[in-house]
Amino acid sequence: MAAADIPTVWELERRLFPVDAWPEQMFHDELSQTDTRLYWVAELGGEIVGYCGMMCVLPLADVQTIAVVPACEGRGIGSALLAGLIEEARRRGAEDVLLEVRADNPRAQELYLRFGFEQIHVRPRYYRDGVDALIMRKVLREQFEA
Repeated sequence: MAAADIPTVWELERRLFPVDAWPEQMFHDELSQTDTRLYWVAELGGEIVGYCGMMCVLPLADVQTIAVVPACEGRGIGSALLAGLIEEARRRGAEDVLLEVRADNPRAQELYLRFGFEQIHVRPRYYRDGVDALIMRKVLREQFEA
């Protein structure tokens, strides 16, 4: 993702997450933190159809956002974005990848489960409309006892 992509991404953000859309400035702020952040867009036919972002502050990586336009769901775009983030987290040396997902979004939950995430916690009423957030984790590096 480049700064020039932000207007399009922000338009998608408001459409896909009307209750919890990030402010446009947040995308600019995130992109400016190149040492700990990574953001990508997915394009199809020259149009942005998905985007994702991750924060990596060792030993953890955290999926900040991941979205695909509904017309392009089921084509593997979300899976490709998530796989890329996981691989980048591994490359950077993260031990775990965390994320939050709405309790009322079973499609996203299924994607994360397929990639080996497990639910580890619930944040009650986390989202602005009162929906709980499920905290999920994927272990990248097993801890060995000495």
